[in-house]
Amino acid sequence: MMLIPLENIRNFCIIAHIDHGKSTLADRLLEITHTVEKREMKAQLLDQMDLERERGITIKLQPVRMNYNYNNNDYILDLIDTPGHVDFSYEVSRSLACCEGAILVVDSTQGIEAQTLANVYLALEHDLKLIPVVNKIDLPNSDRQKTAEELKSAFGFKDEEILYASGKTGEGVEEIIKAVIERVPPPKGDSANAFTGLIFDSLYDIHRGVVVFVRAMDGQLKNREKIFMVGSQTQAESLEVGYFHPKMEKSDAINTGEVGYIVTGLRDVSKARVGDTVTLLDRKLEVNQLPGYKHVKPMVYATIFPVSGDDYPILRDAMDKLKLSDASLEFEPINIPSIGFGFRTGFLGLLHMDIVQERLTREYNLDLVLTAPSVAYKIVKSDNTEFYIHNPAEFPDPSIIKDIYEPWMKVEILTPQEYIGPIMEIATQRRAISKDIKYIGGTRVDMHFEMPLANIIIDFYDKLKSVSSGYASLNYEFIEARIGDLVKVDILVAGEPVPALSTIMHRSVAAVDGKELVERLKTLIPKHQFEIPIQAAIGGKIVARETISALRKDVTGYLYGGDVTRKMKLLQKQKKGKKRMKQIGKVEIPQEAFLAVLKK
Repeated sequence: MMLIPLENIRNFCIIAHIDHGKSTLADRLLEITHTVEKREMKAQLLDQMDLERERGITIKLQPVRMNYNYNNNDYILDLIDTPGHVDFSYEVSRSLACCEGAILVVDSTQGIEAQTLANVYLALEHDLKLIPVVNKIDLPNSDRQKTAEELKSAFGFKDEEILYASGKTGEGVEEIIKAVIERVPPPKGDSANAFTGLIFDSLYDIHRGVVVFVRAMDGQLKNREKIFMVGSQTQAESLEVGYFHPKMEKSDAINTGEVGYIVTGLRDVSKARVGDTVTLLDRKLEVNQLPGYKHVKPMVYATIFPVSGDDYPILRDAMDKLKLSDASLEFEPINIPSIGFGFRTGFLGLLHMDIVQERLTREYNLDLVLTAPSVAYKIVKSDNTEFYIHNPAEFPDPSIIKDIYEPWMKVEILTPQEYIGPIMEIATQRRAISKDIKYIGGTRVDMHFEMPLANIIIDFYDKLKSVSSGYASLNYEFIEARIGDLVKVDILVAGEPVPALSTIMHRSVAAVDGKELVERLKTLIPKHQFEIPIQAAIGGKIVARETISALRKDVTGYLYGGDVTRKMKLLQKQKKGKKRMKQIGKVEIPQEAFLAVLKK
């Protein structure tokens, strides 16, 4: 195999907001460089999952190696296709760490959006050379001039730097390839040093174990060498190494500056985490951890239950298998007496939660119920010991609590200027602190807020899309945990607390939200032979009450006249019976009531 010199290698990625044409542009690049035969070509080729194709989003990043001859020189172009959604921004940052350049794709019909800004800032942190591309210029409602102006005002690009293309028709794509070769610097590295590679993704193969995707920073790795993961302190062997074309193709070695894969034979994905450094076992003392490795923490928690209790073993098996291909998924068994056995699961965000639910339903044919998403709170007790809670059932006695910390996020919303008012309104209703408003390209506004995560995850995104007619886009990232005046709202049914219905809320909204909750329960719990009070309580104080009236049998229905005292006597007898029943009767709460409340 011919060794390509380092200066003829280009590693780059494509960054864009969801649905701005990233995957379609990647298809054209594969076609023009003849990486994939025309007969094997299909739309969104790099999106391997059916779910990615249906939703038109990239969930898993996918690398591909292309060969291209330019000015009689052979070049290797390594493209790493990245996810565009905020939940997968950690995967995006790992991809960027493997590249020297990025193609910034902006849809000419929609302009710059929140995720575009977030990914550009990530790219600039990694010191990448950006190539701005105005995409979808073939569409009748395309406004290339306005989009170019936005690019210039937001990021300071010059007119001559901006390229115009259509991923669908292929117009202008050849110019993009030439720009990558001319503008993106070649990788740095020394082939004489010990092999060092950054793991930017991994997948699980039933037969071959964990396959890690690496960018070789220094040195060379051959087949059948002993390797070592620096972060997880794990030994393995390079059973096979190779490149992506875009399918995996075996090679003799991976060299400095190249992107490839290593088959490790490991049986646990968590031993080869994204962002870890891989090196040779006998030279591990010469190698330092590459920068940027961190264990990605779940942000959103929800509990997954099978609709039928008999499906619990199948669900447990499915979760174990899914964890093999998704190292960011965390779960533990839980039992809520009123609902049954399930798993409390940690997700990176709402889309991640949605994808996991969809995959479990499709791939394992399971009927599932998910509780409303919640976040992790840090509790500091009076004796200064700390611990985390993930659901209201774990909330300790208020008398021993010194402080409660809740996660706060930096929120960025990009919107046409006419929607500033309604967006401000829904944000302030959710305890947001307005930080900054900037105009981009004259008609669009970049709004910055700080906001508790618990207020974002329930329905904020839906409300945002609703008040902005679908035009606003959202991006958020964790800032810090802050002390909050949070309380546990208990729900009492017929005087008995029902732990599964408790929620954690901010004190300022607890009474209003508690009232809404009991009103909803009133419609969900069926009538019994006796009246049922439903109450919301904070500590010992009742903040809301609704009463479900008794189911009354018409005991006087068969009377056909006579003295009124006969009627009164029967009604008095019924009243005594109701009173006795109220003291000993048990309220049956249907599963639908729990689920409707939990789902909000």
